[in-house]
Amino acid sequence: MSLTKFDPEVIHRKAEEFESASLAEILRWVWETYGERAAIGTSFQGAGIVVMHTAYENGFRFPVFTIDTGLLFPETLALKAKLEARLGIEIEPLHPEQTVEQQAAEHGPELWKRYPDLCCTMRKVIPLQNKLKTLDVWITGLRRQQSDTRSKTQIAELYKFDVLHDQYILKLNPMANWARDAVQAYLRERDLPVNDLLSRGYRSIGCQPCTRPIGEGDDERAGRWTGFDKAECGIHTFLGDNI
Repeated sequence: MSLTKFDPEVIHRKAEEFESASLAEILRWVWETYGERAAIGTSFQGAGIVVMHTAYENGFRFPVFTIDTGLLFPETLALKAKLEARLGIEIEPLHPEQTVEQQAAEHGPELWKRYPDLCCTMRKVIPLQNKLKTLDVWITGLRRQQSDTRSKTQIAELYKFDVLHDQYILKLNPMANWARDAVQAYLRERDLPVNDLLSRGYRSIGCQPCTRPIGEGDDERAGRWTGFDKAECGIHTFLGDNI
């Protein structure tokens, strides 16, 4: 969507107001303002599960999607099925243009070991950009506590996801000010399913080749892209800018 569709001053004001609002209140505003033109994007981390559960418990039936790179852990796909059954929803999978095998034939095997940024762009960023073109609002589970790169995340922000066509979306991060302990307490109190890998030392779970277990004192995302100067896959750091 073009920038003219949104009023940056309104979004800045809402971001400030949302700092003291409940998750349900934030989601209610989005649902009443945008309806199904807003969608939840999830990779099935704890915060994303909290967002989905809170939305559907309150009758805010946002569409939900996930990026299926073809390299997800079996445990992640099992969790997707559990959440669909628990919440009574269908989570739309977004697929890259090429299968893993087709990508290997064109770029060589295990591209993630040589050029992880290119692999992430092809398997994550481009499918997401295509999806965002159909929406007004992208709801995420980003939290400031997850890593240094996410420490300045605003609850509501205008986000340029397509530089070439100057396209923006309202990116809503309603979990931005939640601590990990609060997320875990919510999941535990409601007996919500979580990824089985969490019990094996995984804290932030992405593609299987690029994710490892971490220690208790590490940043939550320290187990991603070991050996590379890389902390994000690119879907939250497009070449555009936040306003």
